[in-house]
Order: sequence, then structure tokens, then C-alpha cells
Amino acid sequence: MEEYPEELRTPPVSLVALFGYAELHASITKYLHSQQPPINALAFPDFSQISLLLAHDDQISRTSSFRDPLSVSDSASPIPSRCGGILKRDWLLKHRTKVPALVAAFFPSHHIFGDPTQWLQVCSDLDSLKSVIRPKNIKLVVVVVQSSPHEDISDDRLVALRKRAELDSKYVLFFNSSIDSELTLSLSRLASAFAELALSYYREEGRRIKSRIEKRSSNSLDLNVRYCFKVAVYAEFRRDWGEALKFYEDAYHSLHEMIGTSTRLPAIQRLVEIKIIAEQLHFKISTLLLHGGKLIEAVTWFHQHKTSYEKVVGSTEFIFLHWDWMSRQFLVFAELLETSSATGQSLTSSNQGTAEISLTEFEFYPAYYYQLAAHYLKDKKSALELLLSMSEIAQEIDSSSASITPSVYVGQFAQLLEKGEAITLHSITDEEYTRYTISEAKRVQDSLQIIGWLKRSYESFTNLKAQRMAALCAFEVAREYFDLADPNNAKFFFDIAANLYRQEGWVTLLWEVLGYLRECSRNLDALKDFVEFSLEMVALPVTSYDNSGNLRNKNYGPGGPATISGRESIHQEVFTLVCREAELLSSTEGSGFKLATDSPLHLEIDLVSPLRPVLLASVAFHDQMIKPHALCSFTLSLLSHLPLPVEIDHLEVQFNQSTCNFVIRNSQRPLWASASNTVKSGSQVENAPSLVLVPNNWLRLTYAIKSEQSGKLECLSVLAKLGPLFTICSRAESPAAMEDLPVWKHENRVESLPTKDPVLAVFGQKATQVDEPEPQVDVSLGASGPALVGEDFAMPIVVTSKGHAVYSGELKINLVDVGGGGLFSPREAEPFSLESHHVEICGIDGAEGNNESESETGSIKKIQQSFGLVSVPYLKEGESWSCKLEIKWHRPKPVMLFVSLGYLPHGSEANTQKVHIHKSLQIEGRMPLLISNRFMLPYRRDHLLLNRIKPAPDSEDVSSLPLNEKSVLVVSAKNCSEIALKLVSMSIEFDDEQGETSCLIQQGGGCGDSPSSANLAPGEEFKKVFTVIPTTRTPKLGLGSVHLKWRREGGNITEAYVSTKHKLPEVNVEASPLVMSLDSPPYAILGEPFTYAVRICNQTQLLQEAKFGLADAQSFVLSGSHSNTVSVLPKSEHVLSYKLVPLTCGEQQLPKITLTSARYAAEFQPSAVASSVFVFPSAPQAEKAISTSK
Repeated sequence: MEEYPEELRTPPVSLVALFGYAELHASITKYLHSQQPPINALAFPDFSQISLLLAHDDQISRTSSFRDPLSVSDSASPIPSRCGGILKRDWLLKHRTKVPALVAAFFPSHHIFGDPTQWLQVCSDLDSLKSVIRPKNIKLVVVVVQSSPHEDISDDRLVALRKRAELDSKYVLFFNSSIDSELTLSLSRLASAFAELALSYYREEGRRIKSRIEKRSSNSLDLNVRYCFKVAVYAEFRRDWGEALKFYEDAYHSLHEMIGTSTRLPAIQRLVEIKIIAEQLHFKISTLLLHGGKLIEAVTWFHQHKTSYEKVVGSTEFIFLHWDWMSRQFLVFAELLETSSATGQSLTSSNQGTAEISLTEFEFYPAYYYQLAAHYLKDKKSALELLLSMSEIAQEIDSSSASITPSVYVGQFAQLLEKGEAITLHSITDEEYTRYTISEAKRVQDSLQIIGWLKRSYESFTNLKAQRMAALCAFEVAREYFDLADPNNAKFFFDIAANLYRQEGWVTLLWEVLGYLRECSRNLDALKDFVEFSLEMVALPVTSYDNSGNLRNKNYGPGGPATISGRESIHQEVFTLVCREAELLSSTEGSGFKLATDSPLHLEIDLVSPLRPVLLASVAFHDQMIKPHALCSFTLSLLSHLPLPVEIDHLEVQFNQSTCNFVIRNSQRPLWASASNTVKSGSQVENAPSLVLVPNNWLRLTYAIKSEQSGKLECLSVLAKLGPLFTICSRAESPAAMEDLPVWKHENRVESLPTKDPVLAVFGQKATQVDEPEPQVDVSLGASGPALVGEDFAMPIVVTSKGHAVYSGELKINLVDVGGGGLFSPREAEPFSLESHHVEICGIDGAEGNNESESETGSIKKIQQSFGLVSVPYLKEGESWSCKLEIKWHRPKPVMLFVSLGYLPHGSEANTQKVHIHKSLQIEGRMPLLISNRFMLPYRRDHLLLNRIKPAPDSEDVSSLPLNEKSVLVVSAKNCSEIALKLVSMSIEFDDEQGETSCLIQQGGGCGDSPSSANLAPGEEFKKVFTVIPTTRTPKLGLGSVHLKWRREGGNITEAYVSTKHKLPEVNVEASPLVMSLDSPPYAILGEPFTYAVRICNQTQLLQEAKFGLADAQSFVLSGSHSNTVSVLPKSEHVLSYKLVPLTCGEQQLPKITLTSARYAAEFQPSAVASSVFVFPSAPQAEKAISTSK
């Protein structure tokens, strides 16, 4: 598509010419370019250049034979010259760049409305301009440029200007550039007028040409094609895409009627001209359809275009011209689809089109057309090569071909001759034209273009997930590289195609690709690749004895047709190459390879290798569990799909335990040096009478091996040695998990089982389990009940030898969470520990040797939070060794302790396997103490704390304490474990210095005379009282943490104490404006009155009004005011006094008083405990009894 001129590839744009006032041209041109659609402009600085507007710029002096008979001047000639054309090559370019639709004449306002002399010059310029543009029907616009919007305008002169220019008043415009707003408005008016007149010009021109078509003034098809083309171009200028499409199609159909009827040119050149014009018309039609989003119509049109000209070949001798033209059609349409937005629209069906034309889904994507473009170019390349090899004309390329150039008409060529300073064009014969095209074709590297187009098709098909089409394109690319003798790139793309054909089992296609890959490897001197591709070819399921199973009339690749004889021939070739005797190793007969004695050939076949059909190894153990040092039988089965029998020199069977590797030798073959280092000297060697792989038959071998190591025993691979330097290593497979061969699974063949035992054939495994030897060493774990959080829990571990000596012993220790949640929680905030691990191993105490053993202390190799590795010293039979494992819990959590002992029972022998003993124990981690706290205000003294009475909506539940008042803090520690604990001390310590300055904490007495020696039985609780005096008002006051020191009761006196830390909650400290105190005797006597006083203290600097209410009590007779409002002076108190007479004995509630602060709108009352008193029936006699006893 890039070969087309730009005027053909892009839609036409209106053209205007600007005369005069050159300083405005730049801004006007920029504004016109920004319009939609844009407008191009020709700028002429002054009116002296009017003669250049439509000047003829063709400097080639053509002879009379090149006068156009279809032009207006020659239309009256009764016998037109035979060398005329259909479309002029530069007509479209001329109307886009040289012939404007309108001319804009710019005149300063003072030239028009000022000096008469200047007005006469304006009239002269207008006359000159009209004389040039009127014959071409070019429109005219007069623009009066004003220096300011307030200039005087003469109406008479303005009317005279319009009459002189013969214009309507709306096409005489005023342009003012002095003000930005006026400039924008002027440019807008100018662009609108230009667009309107340009549209009118192209419409009138189109109608003028269309009238000739409708009148049928000429029966010439040439004229009809030309007229339709011009009408379509004028319609494109107007953006009338529908009319443009219609007339392009009319021109296309009229052109097709000229085939076989036109006699203007020689036969070959006549057909070339028609095809080139048809190509351009088809390009325009396809572009318009895709521009309108009509993808299906565009593809259908291309299908019709291809059908119309597919058989219009012309001279069969020069058929390469036709194939080149066909290739270009597909290439251009592919590029159009690739750059069109219509390609992305969804297709409702994969089969679109009309009733006559059925389209496939691929025809809507560029990849399809790139592929066919390459296909036709290959046909052109082949036809050209054939022509060059057979035609005498092709060999006689003279120098005159270099002077042939495109003529002035589309699709025509002429000879360029120079006579002095004159240049003339002469018509040429078909013979001269064909010589020119052959010389041009020889300069083009068709192979590189074919490769480029096929690569684009391959990439597009790959993106569409069309793997088969992508593989076909990759194969075609590879063949082109192969023909160019580029084996590296050819092999890369052949591999792509081969991978898909292997997966889907396309045997015949794979055969052909592998044949090419063999030759690429031969050319690259890659012996290993050559052998692999050869073996893969001969192992394909090809069962045809002749060419009947292959495609007829097909040019086979280097591998030839896929037949049994072909398989056998390649089989003999490759095995002759790799299995020759020692005296023939340096020979290079026929193969082109040299096999060096110091570089053996080794092939690896894994489970996904395409060489699996060459050697398939199946291994099945007869037992799933075996004892150490016991014989275990297994069956080795080998299968080959090669066309001829293969004799193996010896087999090496390799296991994951190298001591079990052994060799099976062929008694009938010579003993070669082993090519493998996996079989050690002294390994098991078996002799077989014959090791011959018969095609498609299992070779079954049963042997027994002995394993000295416990664990998994697995057969890894089987290595077959064929000749002195060739080995094939096949990965061993289990019969139960063996998968079908991709290329053989669809073949009609009788399948046999790898083993005679049908159970092994279905369930057999290539691995078995070897039991561990019985350990004769005991590991015991002892624990003294559950572990407590915070203490170093000691776990004794004892290793006792009962029959084995212990060499190189290692003790592995693991802690595992019983619940599966893990021992590590970095996101969880622990209130009692800053440790990130919940349970961790702290260390291991020194080991102890029993029975006066001289064994050394075990050394700690590695200790982590949940893992430990400890070496165990040498132990004789009957000796023991012990250690203590220290584990620390940071939170209550049950864990599982796993202890594994590994040791050598017979010293450090090379083949000695370690014996393992595994023990486990679940240990519960529990909290030792449950610590709690509560705050108490002074007895019978209640404070008005606003935060407690009226908490904020989003505030936390925080305790409130009065400022500078003594409060009571009670801390309780409850033994929540099953173990008796000894509490040593309880104290409160601040976390920072700010707490020490903001609060005063005094420690009171505890339970008993000696709180440091308190013993707590399970469930028992210990309490201690502290006094707290806040000295700073703050919403969050930290009181520090409670520190407890304890240890297990009855333990070792020297045992370290455990420290438990409990953080106290933050409290809110605020000043209490009112304090209410109750004053009453400690007890009362039935029927005897006593005084009950309520003291209201104002601790603020303001007068406080307080409303009180006293409720009646059934147990007392009350005298005094029940409710009232009192005013309490600042820093003073008000006393309410009452007389009460008790009426009932026992614990009685005093009358409840409620105090309400008017200033804070808050009420409070004393607690029930503070407002109670005990009433005796009579005066107590305790003192009298004491005095009597004295």
C-alpha cells in the first residue's frame, strides 16, 4: 500500500488560493488546517503572481503520438491516436495541490475606500484574476482587511466592488485582525465561506461531468471510466462517500467490460493498464467500505474482485506478471484490514457473505490475506525462474530497459529519450515492455518479501489462537529460509510447526517437517539433532508401502514420501552412522558427519520427549513394601516402534539409590567400555542371552535387587548402549501412570501389556518403599504437668542404648502448634508479652552421663524458636544420656513436641544408614495467674465526676478518678492453674517518668502478716490494696504495671522466680466540682434518735446551686427538709442535718439522697453500701463484758 501515491491513499482535501496581504496567510492557513474537514491553501504574496495560478508545469515535450485522444481538444478528431490513455497520472495530484476550488483576494480597506488611484489598481487586479479563474469555474471571495473595526466604509464604493467582482454580498467579507476576539470571528466567517464555496465548486464540477455520462455523449468505455472516476473524486472532496462509492463501482464495471475489446495498446500492455486501473479503483472502493464500517461488504467486494480477475491471465509465457498483480491485491487488502477500525467489530457468525458467496471467519482477518499474498508471490517467483531458465527474451536484457519509465497515463509505460535538451516519450512494444518487467523483477528479492508477509500472517494467526494456521505459516516461512540456504532460521520455524503436529498427531505433515529438520541439522553439522530427527521420523506410525497414502502431485521435501520403505531406509542410514565398529569411526561415507572417539553421542528421552516411541521403558516392582537387605523382584519392559529390529549391547538400570544400579549384558555382543558413571565397580551384573528389540513388541526382563537403605527405592532411567559411542537413556515409567504416545494413540493396532501379570500392568509402580531397620535405642520424654506462661519449663530427654551403640547421634527437636495456627503471630498484640513467638525453645541444659559413662557432653548445633538440633555423644550398649530442654510460653497454647533421634549403629562406615526414632508429647501451656483490678472511692464520700455521669458518645469505657483525692485500687491475683504457687511479691511500677510525676501510689497491707510468702492453692485468690492520688488532670493517665514474682510451690529453693507483668488500664482524671459526704454513727439503736448529716462541698471558684431530694425510708422516722435548692459558696460546704429514729433492727438502708447540680445539669447519689447502717435492738454490751471479766 505504501507504493501507492499519497493522493490515492488519503481522502482529497479542498484547496483554496490566497492572494495579497501575505502577513495574514500564516494565521489563516493554520486556522483552515484545524477545521473539520481541513482545507489546504496556496499562498501568493501579491497579485503579480496571478499567472502562476494555473500555469502548466509539465516540462516534458511530448511527441504527437502522445497527444491524448480523449481530451477536449482532440475529441473532434475522427481517427484518434492509438496511444491515448484512460486516466492521467497527475490529474488527482493536480486537483489536490494546484487547481483551487476558490480564490480569496485580500485588499486593504484604504485601497478600496481611499485614494482613487489605489481603487483603480484594485479593479485591475480583480479583472486579471477573473480572466484566469472564470474559464475553470473557480469561485472568488473578496476580503476587505480593516485596520480597526471603526473605519469609515463607503457604501457606494462597496457596491461598486461587488459589481466589479460579480459577487453576492455575502462573499465580500471584512477581516479585522487588530483585536483577538475580532480575529477569531473573522477567521470563522472566512472558513465558513471557504467551505461553502468549495462545496459548491466540487458539486458543480461533479454535475458537469455527470451530465456527460447521463447524455452518453460518447460510446467510448475509456471516457465512461474517466468520467465516473472524476465524479467519484469530486464526491470525495464533498465528503459524499455514498456517491463516491457508486461512481467508483460504475468505473470499475465499465473498465471490466474493456477486457478483450480495447485495441489502443498492444495486448500485454493493454491488459496491464486495465489491471492497474482496476487495482486503484478496487483500493478506493475497499477503503470507502471499510471507512463506513462495512466489513462484510468490503470482504465480499474483494472476493468479487479476485474472482473477476483471477483468470484474466494474459500471455501464459509471462504469467509471472499476473501472479505479481494477484499477490499485490491480497497484500494491499491485508494492510487495509490491519489499519481499519472496522476489523475489530464482532462477527455474529463464522460464515458470512451473500447467497452466492460464502465467507469463512478467517477472511475477516489480515492474516488470511498476508498468507495468500505470499502464496501468489511464490507462484510469481516460480514462474519467473522458469521463464529465466527457458526464454531467450529473458536472457537478452539490453540497456534500453533502463530508459523505460511510467507514462503520463495510469498503467502505461514509455521510453524516455533525450535529444539535446529536449526530452521525449515514445511508445514501446510488448517485447520491450516484457524485457523491462523482467529486468525489474530480477532486482526484487521475492523470497524476503514472502518471508516478511508469512511472518506477519504467522503472528496474526498466533494472536487469534489459530494454532494450525500459524503452524502452516511457520512451515512456509521455514521452507523459504531453507531455499535461501539459511538453516538456522529455517530450523527455528520448522520446530514451531513440528511441535503442533506432534501434539495433534499429524503424521504425514510431521514426516515432511522432520525431513527438512534432518537436512537443516546436516547443513549445520549438528549430529545429535540429525540423529534425533531421524529416529523420530522412523518411529512414526507410517504403514503405507507405496505413495498411495500420500498426496498426489505433491513436491515432497527432503524426507521423501511417508512410506515403510522410507522408514527402513532412514533407519539403516542412522544406525549405520552411529553404530559402526571402531575401525570405521573416522569414516564419513554418505552421511557427511564425523564421529569422534572422544565425543560419544548420548540421547535423553524424558516423559514429554518426541523420542518416546524409539525406546519406552516400563518398570514395575512386584512388592510395594520390602525389608532392608531383602531381595526385591521387578520387571523391566522395553518397547520400540522402530521399523527394524535393534540389538542392544547392554542395559544399565539406574535407581535413586546408586548402590542398586546394575548392568544387563548381551552375551552375543562385544563388551564395550561403559559410557556411564552411574554403575560402580562391584555392582550387580546380569547376562542375557539376547537383547533384541523387535518392532512393536515388548521385551520383558525380570530381575531381583537388594536395597541396604531405608526409604523410597525408585527406578530412574534405563540406559541402552548400542555400539561403542551411542547410548540412549530413557526415563523409567510406571505401568499404572504410563500415557499414550501422541502420534500412535489414534492408530489401529493391537496393544500388548508391558508385563504378563495383568495386575502389574494396571497397578504396577516404578517405586517401592524400603522399611527402616528396627531401632534398639529408646528415647523417653518426661514432663512435670502442664507448663505455665512465663516460666522456663524444663523437659527432660533421656536417650538409652538397649542393643545398639550410638554413633554420630543427632537429636532433632520441633515444636508444632496443635491447633495448626502456628507458633508465630506478628499481627496479634499480646498484652502480657512483647515476644512475637507464642512458644519458643530457650535452650538445652548440660547433659548428664549415667552409669559412670565417659561420654562427652552433647554439643548444641543449632537452636531456633521452634527448632533445635543437638548432637548426642557416643554411647556404648547399655549406656544412657540425658539433657533438659527449656521451653518458654508467652501465651497459653497447647503444643506438640516432636523429638527425633538419628544415629549410626555401626560406626562411620560408608554404606551404613542412619536409624531414626521418633517420639512426640503434647504439652499444655496455661496461664498461672489471672490478674484483675478495681477502683474504689473513699467511704461515704462521693464526687460529681461529669465524665462518668455523662460520657461522650464515642468515648471508651475508662474509669474516672477525682483530682487530688485519695482513691483505692484493689489488685487481685487468682491461681487459675492446677498447681500450687508461691507468691513472692506484688508491686506497681510506672512505665515512664510522666506517670511518677502525675500520680502518687502508696502500697497498703496484704493478706496475712507476711505477704511475700503467700501460698496460693489452685483457685485461691490474693488481694492487695493500693491508694492512688492523681495530681494532674488528664484524660488518659497511665498507672503503670503490676509486677508479680512467683514460683511453683514445693520446688527447688534456688529455683529462679518468674516475673509476670500486668498493665493497668488508663484512667481519666478530672476535677470534681461538688463532693457529697455522709456523716452518721457507725451503728444505731432501735428507737433511739441519731443525727444524719449530708455535707455538700463546693470545690470550685463559682457559686454552685444544688438541688437535693431525700426519699423516705420505711425503717426510719425522719425529720428535716425532703427537698430544696441550696446555694454553696466557692470553696465552702453546706451541711444538711436530719434526725432519724430507727424502727427496725438489722442492716438498714438510710434514706437515699439525690443531689443535682444546676450548673452542670447532672445528678448523683451515694452507693447502697455507703448509705447503710446496722441497727441494734439495744445498746451493745461488749465493753461491759470485758470489764466484768477483768
